Amino acid sequence: MAKKQEAEKELAAKNAELQGADTKVVKDTEKIESEADSKLIDDIKSSTWSTPEGDFDWDFDEKAFGNYSEAERTKLEEQYAGTFNQINQGEIIEGTVVSINNKDVVLNVGFKSDGLVALSEFRDLPDLKVGDKVDVFVESQEDANGQLVLSRKRAKTQKSWEAINEALENDAIIDGFVKSRTKGGLIVDIKGVEAFLPGSQIDIKPIRDYDVYVGKTMEFKVVKINHEFKNVVVSHKVLIEDDLENQKSEIVAKLEKGQVLEGTVKNITDFGVFIDLGGVDGLLHITDISWGRIEHPKEVLSLDQTINVVVLDFDDEKKRIALGLKQLSEHPWESLDTALEVGSKVKGKIVTVADYGAFLEITPGVEGLIHVSEMSWSQNLRSPQEFLKVGDEIEAQILTLDREERKMSLGIKQLTPDPWKNITERYPVGSKQSAVVKNMTNFGVFVELEDGIDGLIHISDLSWSKKINHPNEFTKVGETLEVVVLELDEENRKLSLGHKQLEENPWDTFETIFTEGSVHEGTVIKVGDKGDIVALQYGVEGFCPSKHSVKEDGTALKVDEVNEFKIIEFNKENKRLVISHSRIWEDQKAEARIEEFNARKKEAKAATSAVKKVKDSVEKSTLGDLDVLAQLKEQMEGDEKKSK
Repeated sequence: MAKKQEAEKELAAKNAELQGADTKVVKDTEKIESEADSKLIDDIKSSTWSTPEGDFDWDFDEKAFGNYSEAERTKLEEQYAGTFNQINQGEIIEGTVVSINNKDVVLNVGFKSDGLVALSEFRDLPDLKVGDKVDVFVESQEDANGQLVLSRKRAKTQKSWEAINEALENDAIIDGFVKSRTKGGLIVDIKGVEAFLPGSQIDIKPIRDYDVYVGKTMEFKVVKINHEFKNVVVSHKVLIEDDLENQKSEIVAKLEKGQVLEGTVKNITDFGVFIDLGGVDGLLHITDISWGRIEHPKEVLSLDQTINVVVLDFDDEKKRIALGLKQLSEHPWESLDTALEVGSKVKGKIVTVADYGAFLEITPGVEGLIHVSEMSWSQNLRSPQEFLKVGDEIEAQILTLDREERKMSLGIKQLTPDPWKNITERYPVGSKQSAVVKNMTNFGVFVELEDGIDGLIHISDLSWSKKINHPNEFTKVGETLEVVVLELDEENRKLSLGHKQLEENPWDTFETIFTEGSVHEGTVIKVGDKGDIVALQYGVEGFCPSKHSVKEDGTALKVDEVNEFKIIEFNKENKRLVISHSRIWEDQKAEARIEEFNARKKEAKAATSAVKKVKDSVEKSTLGDLDVLAQLKEQMEGDEKKSK
């Protein structure tokens, strides 16, 4: 230590000697001083810094400064450590702004070192100043440079998520800022977290313009959180509904049937209109809008229109309210002209056409039904659409009128003369007429002789010779047919007609031609499961059963094949002709067998005759021999007697 002091004195002396030197040798002086310092250090190292024999005591202090005992040192270290905050990675802590520059904000968080946070994370605090306290998130206690890494953005996000989750759990209200519009709704900023507000959850009434909400701060309730995708769905509508629920209870409690209220058209549908009564909705059904018939409520009402309505009915539990608008005005039937009575003629417009008739509106709210049977004198009922369409302005006659029940039936045909008057004079039985085909059924054809005069041609009266399965095989709608009046029922307005009666019944002639057993040539025109249809001469068709359509080689007849057929049945009344092809070759074979049998029988008879002749001759010869023998026997017997 003494040597060190001597070195310092020597150095101070040299410095004193150099003080008066000229300034131009300053650099040389500095060099010399540096060399002296180096030399001094080397001398000190070589002279005093000798390796000690024992461990070096770093805590030894000749001035006795800082020579603490172990207990004192431990106490001081604990006191020193207590001046720092315990900071863990991933937690949110509070810091104090100690400095602000153009890039960063320096925060004192009570740690061994201050933390830096980018100034861009404080954009929402334009008035930030030194001394302000802010919350930050500890990302890392020490980065590669040994710096404490903090984030205010992550602290805000984490606290926001905690607040959002707490709001969902507690069903609490939370504030949010509507940032922008998106497909189907709005984007809401809730303390740094973006949430989705569906369009259906903005308000209880339909929203036509979402942009009016952009830039507003509103209250919401969190309705759904997806933690996996960090999605949040909020609703503003539920807040309104909660308020309205209380209002509904108060309003419904004060409601009375017949009470007139003022409301605003909230929504228009096909079946009616929803009216806002100041916190509770009521339904104004389409049938209660106007006494007259309307196709859609928008013909009378428009959105946001203010109207007076009357309470028709309500349900306390379901809070449903039925409203009426037309009930505020007098029913049109009350002001209907008292001079109108059965037989009166009225004019109006067709408002509805149905399958059974049409409704004629005489005045708004007063309608009469024109049944389809009252549209034409024709007994062949057709579709009302053939006579009338919506919007037609016509005249009709009142058939029935009930003012109490507010019902009226009308007729159109009554405005024209009844064509069935003097029908027997114009269409006597047996007369020939021209008619137009109007409709066809399975059993016949409906034709029109004149407007209002219809008749039926039964399918059996269309043709004498052809078998007709359906009238469309014989004629078609719109075609003109010549007919004969067969029967006339004036009382029931029925007319029976015939077409085949224009000609004589050819079956009288066919009876002499197609006699049973006769053979005729025919062409197969149709092959069926039960038999074939064969066209014969004179336009007559015959039926050949399947078992009779087999050819001699075992094959069946084919379409368009020409062959011979034998008549096996002729029915004049039913115009039925049954024929057979198999019977022809079967009969031929039978005849051949008979001829063969007769021939064999003849041969057998001839053989029998020949045998008889032979037998007769044999018998004669045998008898002759017997006579000779008898004579010889007698002779021998005689000779014997003589000898005896």
